[in-house]
Amino acid sequence: MNIQTPQLSSAPKALIYCRVSDKRQKTQGSGLESQEYRCREYATAQGYEVEAVFPDDVSGGGDFIKRAGMVALLAYLDVQHDKKYVVIFDDLKRFARDTEFHIKLRREFTLRKAKVECLNFKFEDTPEGRFIETILAAQGELEREQNGRQVVQKMKARLEQGYWTFRAPVGYKFTKSNNGGKELIFDEPLASIVKEALEGYAAGRYETQAEVVRFLESQPCYPKDLPNGKIRYNRIANLLRKTIYAGYVEAPNWNISLRKGNHDAIISMQTYEKIQARLKRDANAPARPDINQDFPLRGFVLCNDCDKPLTACWSRGKLRKYAYYLCYSKGCDSYRKSIPRDKIEKEFSDIVLSLQPKENLFNIAKAMFNDIWNHRQSQTSEIRNEVKQNIIEIDKKIMQLLDRLIDATTVSVIAAYENRIADLEKQKLIFIEKQQNIGNPKYTFDELFEHACNFLSNPYKLWASGQYNLKRMVLRLAFIERIHYCRKTGFRTPDLSLPFKVLASINSGKKEMVRPENFKLMISAF
Repeated sequence: MNIQTPQLSSAPKALIYCRVSDKRQKTQGSGLESQEYRCREYATAQGYEVEAVFPDDVSGGGDFIKRAGMVALLAYLDVQHDKKYVVIFDDLKRFARDTEFHIKLRREFTLRKAKVECLNFKFEDTPEGRFIETILAAQGELEREQNGRQVVQKMKARLEQGYWTFRAPVGYKFTKSNNGGKELIFDEPLASIVKEALEGYAAGRYETQAEVVRFLESQPCYPKDLPNGKIRYNRIANLLRKTIYAGYVEAPNWNISLRKGNHDAIISMQTYEKIQARLKRDANAPARPDINQDFPLRGFVLCNDCDKPLTACWSRGKLRKYAYYLCYSKGCDSYRKSIPRDKIEKEFSDIVLSLQPKENLFNIAKAMFNDIWNHRQSQTSEIRNEVKQNIIEIDKKIMQLLDRLIDATTVSVIAAYENRIADLEKQKLIFIEKQQNIGNPKYTFDELFEHACNFLSNPYKLWASGQYNLKRMVLRLAFIERIHYCRKTGFRTPDLSLPFKVLASINSGKKEMVRPENFKLMISAF
């Protein structure tokens, strides 16, 4: 708002109101400036002295009280109630594009004894003048609603063709399409960051949504919600549920079902479904970011007396703070009996260090993995036929449900059929995606085994890195179950994951036949 210092003058006082429909027009166009210029020219020609300018950048439809500039203008008139003003508008459509609120706004100016003038319309306080004014206001409302309807129709048509028409999600940006309009393309490095967050949550590298939040907050280029660099949890929940990252578009509110989008996917549909399954299965409360960073074993180590997870806290001493793990289950023999953090984490570090196998075992392990990889690749045609058969079976189920849906009359039954058909359509999309990727692995064997080998050869390196996410990864990949801890004897024997269990068996000299499916589990773990 531009308010000039009032000067003593006999010229009538004028206030200017300017409005554009959105903030983009305000920042990228010159609508407000050109409106103000024309209004000032009009005021000069009429002999008015412009005292203040009130701009707005919101739509003209709806309640004018929601417009900050209009609220400020009315408040200015209330304060200067002893003066008479002329309020100047560039166009009648800038006044209000809603008949009801147009009339109400005229009444508000009348109560404040302010005269309204417009560059392209002359207000007349006669029955004929008010009639014409009402007709023009209704025409403006009609044009606004027609424009809105046309925009929605065009957006729906683009969505049905697989083009995203809403705001570009993080990781994408719009570019001109060869087929007309705009289409989404990757926005690097944000696309890679989003990919890591989504795939990490699907694979369990990030156990909770809080860990996803911490990962994204650590990325300088990822947009933050709050001035302190934090991201709201509901934003992460929305990120994990967006089908657009899997290469699909949908708009349930417009009855546009899930369909393949005309943009590259950041993650696969299979990864997306894993994320949704985790969201349904894991009803974990958000992890406490103020304590878990300092206590990586919190929630993983169990009390040996009551089988409940140990909690952790800081205790303030005379000179400094002390970190402790403790059991907080009432009735337990170890209730509130603290264990120094350094003691318990040193003992756990020794366990992780003991997992490191001998170097000569990796030639044997790599040969086994390579044999299984080649065997799996040789089964490409069989796997493709199996997937094709699954697609055929899903199509049959969908057709059966459609036949039943036609005969259904109960609303609840119809809704149940529609939900079931939607679920089957998603399953079909996953199998189609698998069918396209069969025989074209995303990574080579050497690339995959390199990461697994780095972890298997030295899990202690990740644990000793000091990074919270890497420590939690070690817990998830190296151990099947949580470990019990006794205050007197220390940790009980841990239940290791399959890769470490097999390597330990080879190292100990045991010669037992291991089932092939167990090796598949070893590969899938990495």
